[in-house]
Amino acid sequence: MSAYLILKWLHILSSVLLVGVGFGSAFYMFFVNRTRNVAVIAEVSRLVVRADWWFTTPAVIIQPASGLAMVWIADYSLRNTWLSAALVLFVVAGISWLPVVWLQIQMAKMAREAAERNTGLPQRYWRFARIWTALGMIAFPAMLMVYGLMVLKP
Repeated sequence: MSAYLILKWLHILSSVLLVGVGFGSAFYMFFVNRTRNVAVIAEVSRLVVRADWWFTTPAVIIQPASGLAMVWIADYSLRNTWLSAALVLFVVAGISWLPVVWLQIQMAKMAREAAERNTGLPQRYWRFARIWTALGMIAFPAMLMVYGLMVLKP
């Protein structure tokens, strides 16, 4: 098997993990927040943070590394419009994702503390949840557009 095909497999696998885990985590966080059940929110937010560290973070590293290596092997130019647009959109998604990671960690801490004290979640948690949702509304469409560009290569 060629180096290119190995890189392509890693690139596709990491993109599936990146978008799949991200979408799954967003789905569960969004809907668990609607329950207002502090104990459940604490557990789900703890697991969402773990999923980001175990799956999303490595995928974020593998994506550009494998993509740029394939660009080099295939002798593509970074000046190709579709490739430049994909890189810009990946950076936009990343800029949106970095604060999401911090927000998720803070939200998980607040939820754990509220669950341990058997109290409601503070207003700060709900403010962070709104920001978290807004950033996701930027990151996910950007990643879907990256998928389109990578597949179609217009």
